[in-house]
Amino acid sequence: MKPIYAHAAGALALSFTIAACVPAPDSTPAPEQVATATSAPTPTPSASPLPPPVQTDWIGRPQTAGNWRYVSEPGETLAIFADTQGEAQAVLSCRMGERVIDLARAGRATGSATVTIRTETASRTLAAQASGSTQPITVATVQARDPLLDAIALTRGRFAMEVPGRPALYLPAWAEVTRVIEDCRR
Repeated sequence: MKPIYAHAAGALALSFTIAACVPAPDSTPAPEQVATATSAPTPTPSASPLPPPVQTDWIGRPQTAGNWRYVSEPGETLAIFADTQGEAQAVLSCRMGERVIDLARAGRATGSATVTIRTETASRTLAAQASGSTQPITVATVQARDPLLDAIALTRGRFAMEVPGRPALYLPAWAEVTRVIEDCRR
């Protein structure tokens, strides 16, 4: 007998030996089960509905090319996002005396003036104003303690800034942004 068949024969003999050690099943018939009608369990209402899901398709988009820089001026601090040519595309500025943060996007909005901010955990469209005569911008203002700012600072990697009629910006959530938010909360 070849060695591989010897192993198989040994395993087969062992299974018969083990089967011989197991007692025979009880031969008494099992009691008949009577079918009873049961209703489906009533679902319990949840205490509060879940919040709507945050739109996530923007997260996979390429990050807008450019860099943030931090600027401190009397009465305000700014985080300025400039593209690769050095043109400012977005600005977060803290007006320290008022404890508000302006979220600005270069260019004038078409239609209603709004700025939409999207983070990993929050999304909000803010009423905005178009301003600037030589450099048109669209600006929304939030209080320094607004939870949207926390979502911007704590988002994983990036946040989006959208203004109607302008390309969306997919901005890195770098330290300059968080620093402006912290400056405004002191």
